[in-house]
Amino acid sequence: MAMSTGGPSTVMNDINVTPMVDVMLVLLIIFMVVMPTIMAGFQATLPTGDNLKSRPEDEARVVMGVDVRGNYYLDKKPVRRDQVPAMLAQAFRERPQDKVLFLKADANLPYLEIITVMELARDAGARVVAAVSEARSAAEAPAGGG
Repeated sequence: MAMSTGGPSTVMNDINVTPMVDVMLVLLIIFMVVMPTIMAGFQATLPTGDNLKSRPEDEARVVMGVDVRGNYYLDKKPVRRDQVPAMLAQAFRERPQDKVLFLKADANLPYLEIITVMELARDAGARVVAAVSEARSAAEAPAGGG
């Protein structure tokens, strides 16, 4: 039995680059749109909570405050920035079972300052950094109980 080759093959042996070019153009457009947003930076505004329960001020918590000028306060007492790591470490040594730092920061504070405080807290031994927010007033609350 002899095999017949049947003439010219219908299989195309050239690379079809059209789908690849389409994908590359789509990726190029995505990067052109996204890159200016990434390069502009992120402006963070601390949130206000909707369904917050009022809680009494607990004397046992470690509360770090930062005002709009970048001044630090530990438990409502002004502290120099270079003193913060030692004072936080001391506060966490006094409360070994509770290594939570409650951070109260001004809404207009640059986000880099918040990151700095979080790094200082981590280096001092904090396991959790909790951002403290304020409840919205009745005028600001969304309609419909949202």
